[in-house]
Amino acid sequence: MEISLKYLPGGRAAATGNMMTQSDLDLKETALKEDLKFYFMNPCEKYRARRQIPWKLALQVLKILMVTTQLVFFGLSNQLVVSFKEENIVAFKHLFLKGYSGVDEDDYSCSIYTQQDAYDSIFYVINQYRHLKNISLGMLGYEGSGLKICKQQYKRGTMLPSNDTLNIDVSTETECVFLKPEELADKKAELKLNSSFFNLEFYRLIQVEISFKLKGIALQTIHARELPDCYAFQNTITFNNRAHSGKIKIYFDSDTDIQECKDWHIFSPVLQKNTQYILVFDGFVILCCFTSLILCTRSIVLALRLQRRFVNFFLEKYKRRVCHADQLEFINGWYVLVIISDVMTIIGSILKMEIKAKNLASYDVCSILLGTSTLFVWVGVIRYLGYFQTYNVLILTMQASLPKVIRFCCCAGMIYLGYTFCGWIVLGPYHEKFEDLNTVAECLFSLVNGDDMFATFAQIQQKSTLVWRFSRLYLYSFISLFIYMILSLFIALITDSYDTIKKYQQSGFPVTDLHEFLKDHDSAGYRKDQTSVPFICCCRRQQSDDDLILIN
Repeated sequence: MEISLKYLPGGRAAATGNMMTQSDLDLKETALKEDLKFYFMNPCEKYRARRQIPWKLALQVLKILMVTTQLVFFGLSNQLVVSFKEENIVAFKHLFLKGYSGVDEDDYSCSIYTQQDAYDSIFYVINQYRHLKNISLGMLGYEGSGLKICKQQYKRGTMLPSNDTLNIDVSTETECVFLKPEELADKKAELKLNSSFFNLEFYRLIQVEISFKLKGIALQTIHARELPDCYAFQNTITFNNRAHSGKIKIYFDSDTDIQECKDWHIFSPVLQKNTQYILVFDGFVILCCFTSLILCTRSIVLALRLQRRFVNFFLEKYKRRVCHADQLEFINGWYVLVIISDVMTIIGSILKMEIKAKNLASYDVCSILLGTSTLFVWVGVIRYLGYFQTYNVLILTMQASLPKVIRFCCCAGMIYLGYTFCGWIVLGPYHEKFEDLNTVAECLFSLVNGDDMFATFAQIQQKSTLVWRFSRLYLYSFISLFIYMILSLFIALITDSYDTIKKYQQSGFPVTDLHEFLKDHDSAGYRKDQTSVPFICCCRRQQSDDDLILIN
């Protein structure tokens, strides 16, 4: 066995300052091997060896059930929030946008083409806001300073397209007018509406922005036995005339904030009890995750102590260092994953309890924490499947192929970025899927997976013969290169790692220092066939490009 280990100079033991007798060294070695054997056992083997009940395994199984149940309850509650937001936005568009068809046009809601349509659309918003309580089906109320109307335009200028004459000051000015809810029925409001502010000079006009804030209450949560939420909708309607192309695009944007209801009284004993039960359940989830966090942290600390004993013993007996790969084997990555998951679950559960009690409204932060933690919990189940050789192939293949795949993706990513920039600058003016870098990257990724190919080819505008021919060369070369070559090589890397793992499972894995140290050990407490020492990465040079063969 050829192992690249670094010898210490001078051949003296560096672990201890005093010389030990051979019997003491043998006793120390026996105790170390006993502890190492026990550490690398799976929970079932530990139970057979020392009758040690696998508390961590039982706790993890319980945690999986509790965290998943908690996520399902929160997901159902969050689904009501999302549907309420979306339905209100659709209702606002129908309420405040004149002639809205119910379907957005590209990235904007609708468009107008005449001056009269522009005036009608602006005053339509004002009149709808004025009579909102009489026409709206929802539970909506005014909030804030009322209706704010701002117009942005160039300071001055003249434009005579017939004579190809343009004289304009590109610096802009913004004017605003406010209409408070209590003034909407006043003569003051009528004077403001008839003022020169609404005399628009469209050749100077850049945009008109109407913003207002509304409040609403979601009562549908009561049917799900949850306390209702109070919402604040910050709505903005923008009449965009920046292009001065004869088409004004109307954008509707609504930012929704969930706020704490200041004063509410709901007479429903079932609702109150249901809320209390869920809060108690969340408390048990926090307790379970906190216990799991302590046990896994303790296991990592004990593993680091065992690692230090093993390293010091090698320095003392064999006068050489243990390779880093063998040292890293003591750090159980699954425990690290469980610790991260537990921390995220604890924080997310606290936020969920505050949301349930209507003290907070951070649904997005809570969703990210609980969703990611549940993902990690279920990924951790693979650890227990890895105790069986049939299921362990997936873990070993992923671990063995990961370094090669990362290096390969870095190289392929350079080509991908080149095609992304090229498609954006050349095809952007002629194809909607190449208008910005993010859209180009998404379009090319879908092409790699064989999606939407014909539509991508067909939607290119044939206004320029040169660009049309370039688009064919661009798309054909990209598809051929990435599907037939790069994607095939990517799959080949994983297949090669899989074949290597299968071969090692049949003929035996490469032997490491740690495995060599333990393979001949047999004590009264353990039989040789009881232990399952992991086959960790070999600390020896290969003739291939890889310095290490990663096999766990």
